[in-house]
Amino acid sequence: MSEEPQEPEGPRGGDPHGDDPLERAVWRLRSRACWDDAAALLAPRAAREPGPALRRTAVLIEQCMFTGEGWRAAEDALRTAEALATDDEERGAAACERGHLAYAATLLGVRDRADEARSALGRAAALLAPGSPNRPVLNFRRGLIAHHLSDNPSDATAAFERAHAGATAHGQRLLLSFTWRHVAAIAEHDGRLNEARYGFAESLRIREELGYLIGIAPALASLASVLPDAGEAERLRTEAGRLVRLLGGVPAWLANRLPAPAPTGRPEGGG
Repeated sequence: MSEEPQEPEGPRGGDPHGDDPLERAVWRLRSRACWDDAAALLAPRAAREPGPALRRTAVLIEQCMFTGEGWRAAEDALRTAEALATDDEERGAAACERGHLAYAATLLGVRDRADEARSALGRAAALLAPGSPNRPVLNFRRGLIAHHLSDNPSDATAAFERAHAGATAHGQRLLLSFTWRHVAAIAEHDGRLNEARYGFAESLRIREELGYLIGIAPALASLASVLPDAGEAERLRTEAGRLVRLLGGVPAWLANRLPAPAPTGRPEGGG
């Protein structure tokens, strides 16, 4: 299966085309792997407001997933978000982030927190209203646990499909790029390559339209794995490698799996 489970799962955050200047600035930074700068922009409001505290937590967890580093900062941000939550929606959203961080730590081999991840997402499900805009990402993350921790692809597919429908209803386009990607990965695993190509292509299209630069290389690599044209597949992998190098080696899990740059014949450091 081409899907790499180390990609950040179930994004949260403002629409990059929204009206809030702070959210737009945070989006531009996080999409270019500048998570510390994005978290710093959110920090003043995150110290006293539950919404920004949750968004700052999500930014720092995304950094963990892309780099394998920054766990303590993400945990501290999450505790702040949990302490600021005042109603069921905010508490449910914080529990969803708790489950995501525990899942990430388990997946990347930092520490086995699978039971904590399941418990936190179960708590989120009990707190969030059926029509909550946080439901789609919750369903997505429950699908991830079913797929990557419980090895239950049928439950995972059902959860991803619920997440996809919810993301469509709420206009959560970045999350749609993730649901397309994971449903496509299951299709690839099952040998349904036409469906896999379509899903991976849709994921890539959305990420390019949104300018989610850090997510484009994984999308290119996944699409390359199911293309029948070897030359086109190699072109996509080369482009993915270029983007990873441009962003300083992130995603870290993808950096060593892509083609090295072709030699230029010039001495290192040459113009």
